[in-house]
Amino acid sequence: MEAESIPSLSPLIESADQWGEWLLLLPLLVALEAVLSADNAIALAAISRRLEEPAAQGRALNFGLGLALLFRLVLIALARWVLDFWPLQLLAAAYLLWLCGSNLLPLLQAGDGDAESSTAPACTDADLDADGPHRPHDRGLGAVVLTLALTDLAFSLDSVAAAVAVSDNLVLVMAGGAIGVLALRLTSALFIRWLAVFDHLETAGYLAVGLVGLRLVLRVLLPELVPPEWLLLALVALLFAWGFSRRSSEAATAPVDVQP
Repeated sequence: MEAESIPSLSPLIESADQWGEWLLLLPLLVALEAVLSADNAIALAAISRRLEEPAAQGRALNFGLGLALLFRLVLIALARWVLDFWPLQLLAAAYLLWLCGSNLLPLLQAGDGDAESSTAPACTDADLDADGPHRPHDRGLGAVVLTLALTDLAFSLDSVAAAVAVSDNLVLVMAGGAIGVLALRLTSALFIRWLAVFDHLETAGYLAVGLVGLRLVLRVLLPELVPPEWLLLALVALLFAWGFSRRSSEAATAPVDVQP
């Protein structure tokens, strides 16, 4: 007699199957979220640095990623319809490309200015505070929180699509997404510290953002030209290796303290 044919054992077998799926797939989904969110974390860190106070940066990450978690859960619940709605994907791609371009241009212009600094008069600390591309700017907390949530939502289209492809268990995918957001909060705080130390890291992060936006555009308009996921990850890894390649000579002597 097969065990599945005994009615009293059927609930136990189904429960074992469900726990087996959770034990097998939940770590996979969390790892997938972590790998696909590296460029997301650096973008969120750079956005948070628009606030001057470390405590405000921490609050912005807490509120922004709390709102982002709500958006992500709704996206997972509606994934069957949303991920096939090409205007949303195109809008997310346009936002990521705008985020990349609008932040890269000042960084590149500042890099040209640094190349000419050897022949220019020495700048004062006030000049650096006014013009330094890597220094924080005083922005409203609400605006930063909303920007953080929208940025994570745009990135989530890619990670949610990958997660849904791994499992059709809605609760399991939501649990993986929630743990992924928690990990994103921790890595974003680390990147805030690293952005003050490594010269190329912010530029590398926004270039990675542009790659993700370009991939979304290709997915909508020219799906036959979409590069494989491993190629995108390899390019992002190369960008991050370059981003960590040079420490800033003007790195702050005191550690940056991002409040939880």
